[in-house]
Amino acid sequence: MNDYELIGSPGCGSAIVEMALSITGIPHRLTELPYLEPGPGRDRLLKLNPLGQVPTLILPDGAVMTESAAIILHLHDVSPQSGLVPEPTAPERVRFLNLLFRLVGAVYPTFTYADDPPKWTLPGPAADRLRDTVMERRANLWREIEAQVGKPHVLGKRFSALDLYVTVMTHWRPNKAWFIQNCPALAAAASQAEKNPHVAAVLERHFS
Repeated sequence: MNDYELIGSPGCGSAIVEMALSITGIPHRLTELPYLEPGPGRDRLLKLNPLGQVPTLILPDGAVMTESAAIILHLHDVSPQSGLVPEPTAPERVRFLNLLFRLVGAVYPTFTYADDPPKWTLPGPAADRLRDTVMERRANLWREIEAQVGKPHVLGKRFSALDLYVTVMTHWRPNKAWFIQNCPALAAAASQAEKNPHVAAVLERHFS
């Protein structure tokens, strides 16, 4: 049987899936590439994932998965003992799913629009306004999520894939100092997750 192949890029959301693969111990190999740069790597990525995004996961049977939340749920199915996702009967299951899809469905798109505003509107004042508005929206979303975070992990006593998301995303804008000041529960959960050796090793590769 072939291993899984994770196509990713340094500092991107593929770090979350890389952490999950390491925690589960599922055999895999990493293919890193600057996913926005033209070349053979991006050409192959576009054939696998028409959106040209990472993470892109190739399963042993050749099937392709392209959305991090879907990938996380799949990895849990393969390795449920790893605890990435609460079981269906667990009381925190509903909160896990709600927060997971809030992160990928609401917070993630703010990077799409704020990272390159002229791609979505006219350059100049309109682009500046779009960036500022989206970044304000992101801050408000994080404050909303902050109100739902437990201790020492996002779900409270139990570790889950949400801790992987929060740990990676607190390394992105608006930066860790902002989270410490404005969302201390999220910052604390990220600091706790960073003690996991699987998490620490991936952070070292992506953000050192």
